Amino acid sequence: MEAIMHALQGIVTIMILISIGFVLAKCGWFEEHSEAMIARLVTQLCLPAYMLVNLTTTFTHDELMSMSNGLFVPILSIFLCYFIGKGVAILIKVPRSRRGVFCSVFFTANSIFIGLPLCLALFGESGSPYVMLYYIANTLTFWTIAVHDIAEDAGFDAPLFSIGTLKAVLSPPLFGFIFGIIMVMLNLHLPGPLLTSCRYIGNMVTPLAMLFIGIAISKYRWADIHFDFELLVAMVGRFGVAPICVFVLLPIFHLPILMSQVLVCKLLCQL
Repeated sequence: MEAIMHALQGIVTIMILISIGFVLAKCGWFEEHSEAMIARLVTQLCLPAYMLVNLTTTFTHDELMSMSNGLFVPILSIFLCYFIGKGVAILIKVPRSRRGVFCSVFFTANSIFIGLPLCLALFGESGSPYVMLYYIANTLTFWTIAVHDIAEDAGFDAPLFSIGTLKAVLSPPLFGFIFGIIMVMLNLHLPGPLLTSCRYIGNMVTPLAMLFIGIAISKYRWADIHFDFELLVAMVGRFGVAPICVFVLLPIFHLPILMSQVLVCKLLCQL
């Protein structure tokens, strides 16, 4: 019961922060470019600082080594979802021009703006490196397979790997994650003032990400959202098939309990 209450409190906190962003946007607090500015703050400044502080203060060399096997689960589950999505698209006769988008809903997720704040609320800071493991696999597959398929559906010739793909994958959050791992492996520590500064900056990840979501939601009306059969099937794939794929793989790799919970939670609670 205590665990359930903690999870509910975390979800309510997230909803309150999103509502604040929604209300402030409706009241005209944000300008046209505010949404892009908040997104850049989160992804290029706050999140790299957060990952650096979290890794260097939470994990040891041995703990990181035991975490390495966890990368195989998100990668394999993503590819499994991708091929299932391909089969379902053919089965329900999704038009060729929309199959790339349909399949991408099956095997890709929002790992940062929804996944990280939600996992922080439910599992605390110790779960964030596991979110980054999924983020690595998710980002790599989206900017290669998903973008390639979507471009082909639109009639463009898009290679699986390119300079643009490499730039998209090698993002600031990933650099912060890698740099943090290197420091832990070499037993290095940030100087006190720098550590404190990075901690302050990193602590802005969740509130800014939730404000961003609230602002984004405020721009749409329910009348503009149309649910059809393809969308419903895609949602079943996102919230049903994807977590099942993770469940199937977990017994094979014997991951730590917290890592297993984070991976399943990310797929159950987000698009």
